[in-house]
Amino acid sequence: MTELHSQSWHVAHGRSIDVGGQSVIMAIVNVTPDSFSDGGHYEAVDAAVAHALACVEDGAAIIDIGGESTKPGAVAVNATEEQGRVLPVIEALRGRTDALISVDTYRADTARLAIGAGAHIVNDIFGLQREPDIAAVAAQTGAGLCIMHTGRNRQKLPDVIDDQLFFLNRSLEIAAAAGVDRRTIVLDPGFGFAKENAEENLELMARFNALLRFELPLLVGTSRKRFIGTITGREAADRDVGTAATSAILRLQGAAIFRVHNVAINRDALAIADAILATRARLKT
Repeated sequence: MTELHSQSWHVAHGRSIDVGGQSVIMAIVNVTPDSFSDGGHYEAVDAAVAHALACVEDGAAIIDIGGESTKPGAVAVNATEEQGRVLPVIEALRGRTDALISVDTYRADTARLAIGAGAHIVNDIFGLQREPDIAAVAAQTGAGLCIMHTGRNRQKLPDVIDDQLFFLNRSLEIAAAAGVDRRTIVLDPGFGFAKENAEENLELMARFNALLRFELPLLVGTSRKRFIGTITGREAADRDVGTAATSAILRLQGAAIFRVHNVAINRDALAIADAILATRARLKT
């Protein structure tokens, strides 16, 4: 097990949040018709806002709003359509919750507009490597920046951790060149993103604490992913218990932030993991 220490994650609009000392939950709100487990549920602004507020009530500290499905084979949308989905939700939430608001986008223009509308965090599934200008947006606005590893559209290295280090170091170079404050950065190993089989995802879980060498907070998004279904035999909507198990395991391995669909069940699982970490720290004194 890993001993974790609290860090202050700095985000836009003068906000910050302590991560590491206690688990932090980021709730998924997909404003899309085709996301893999909840597509079409929250397309309407009122439905998305109501779901986001319910997630906060259940214990989410961050709401992650996405306007384009990132599942394998999803139909791409253009920037205008993406912005038309996410910006009204961000604007509606801004005055109704103290939770931090994240926009799930790889587009620099969408990120800039979302932060202007009230978002605090940019969550980029391409790790700054599809539209590097998104790093300049983060630097200029002080937004929190989730940099995710992906194996999509490139040749991966054969070793799972070597590939994480190769990709994420390049992303951090892009961030540094743009002037991004390191205190605004968290890293995400990108479970399920071009990690095509359960074995690769399980190896990443088993060796997860190798990523602590970055000395940055680590965010994980295993929620309802295919590898959980492979192991449990369950369809996407029925993978929340399996997700909660991965959350607890990764918490003990060093993860700080957990991006999930079902906040309540993960909150309880993470409370147990946090209690174990606290007991371990007490026994060391």
